[in-house]
Amino acid sequence: MNIKPLDDRVVVEPLEAEEKTEGGIVLPDAAKEKPIKGKVVAVGPGALSDDGKRIPMSLKKGDLVIFGKFSGTEYKVKGKECLIMKESDVLAKVE
Repeated sequence: MNIKPLDDRVVVEPLEAEEKTEGGIVLPDAAKEKPIKGKVVAVGPGALSDDGKRIPMSLKKGDLVIFGKFSGTEYKVKGKECLIMKESDVLAKVE
């Protein structure tokens, strides 16, 4: 991807929604929820503090993350959907 996020923003590629429930029921497309997990594909340099110094990012490329259902701005790059969001919109990092 040729996207370079600015400041404290990250580019996340959403993972596909689950096709089955834990009990084995296959979900139709209309019943699938928006993905809330994704893979970080690009990270900005970090926010600027009041004195002009960069605050380092806690996320890095390749991290698996959980984010809010309606977080970020959707964008397509070479046919792939991605989300651009602030690092603070990421709720958790999956270990």
